[in-house]
Amino acid sequence: MIAQSDDTVIVEGNHYFPIGSVNADLLAPSEHTSICPWKGTSSYYDIVVGGETNAAGAWYYPEPKDAAAEIRDRVAFWNGVVVTA
Repeated sequence: MIAQSDDTVIVEGNHYFPIGSVNADLLAPSEHTSICPWKGTSSYYDIVVGGETNAAGAWYYPEPKDAAAEIRDRVAFWNGVVVTA
C-alpha cells in the first residue's frame, strides 16, 4: 500500500492524498514536471516497490495556483496505480 486516508480531495477524477498519509519510503524524486493552466506546475515522484519502478507514478503541486489551493500538500497517483475506497 502506497497511501491510505479517509481525507482525499477529488479533482478531475483524481484522489489527492495528504502527504502524511503516503509511504515516503516508496517515493523517489523525479525530474518530470507538467503544467496545468489552472492548477500550476506539478512535480512528480517515481514509485519504487519491490525493485520495480513506476516512473512518474505520483504527482503533486508544490505551489498550486489559488484555484487549486485545496490540493496543496497532497499527492495523486496514476500510471497503473489503483485507488480503491
